[in-house]
Amino acid sequence: MKGIVVAGIGTDVGKTVASAILCEALGAKYWKPVASGAADGPAESVTVSALISRGAERVFPEAYLFQQSLSPHVAAALEGREVALDAFVIPTCAEPLVIELAGGVMVPLNDRETNLDLLKRFRLPVVIVSRHYLGSINHTLLTLEVLRAQGVDVRGVIFNGTELPDTERTISSLGHVDVIGRIPHLEEVNASAISRVASTWSFSL
Repeated sequence: MKGIVVAGIGTDVGKTVASAILCEALGAKYWKPVASGAADGPAESVTVSALISRGAERVFPEAYLFQQSLSPHVAAALEGREVALDAFVIPTCAEPLVIELAGGVMVPLNDRETNLDLLKRFRLPVVIVSRHYLGSINHTLLTLEVLRAQGVDVRGVIFNGTELPDTERTISSLGHVDVIGRIPHLEEVNASAISRVASTWSFSL
């Protein structure tokens, strides 16, 4: 099975939108293994289902879905639960699979393990989503460093938001990483916008 994991340099950097675009560009299915914040609005699986063509057929349910918008280890504890790595079994499908992490690569899943442990378990290549803000260069380079130090295959970076050529050039150069796509500022995030951006990407697995 071909697959790619979408990791972010932090929270709210655009992983879900990037995942939807990758699903359209690759003809892939979508899976978010663990998600938090169901009490505050639709889960990412619901959002992606509405953003991609035939979404109901192309989205797998979460292994864990927590109510509070908190780190998975805290959200789980509030519900008297604990995230276990053994519970994460990659869905089987003929199409490529896009997997979206919850937050950054060092987000705790429980008291012992982080998203990085999940990545090592999956053994799939990773793309990093970076959104421009003061400190994003540092956060992106640190994310690259951590992943590579643990032997994770990083395929490239996706930039989200208004284009900042100098910042993007610096990250690409110092991070020795390819830019595989850009997400421009979108007035409205809907299926049409996702399809339009996906048509401009040439990334392949």
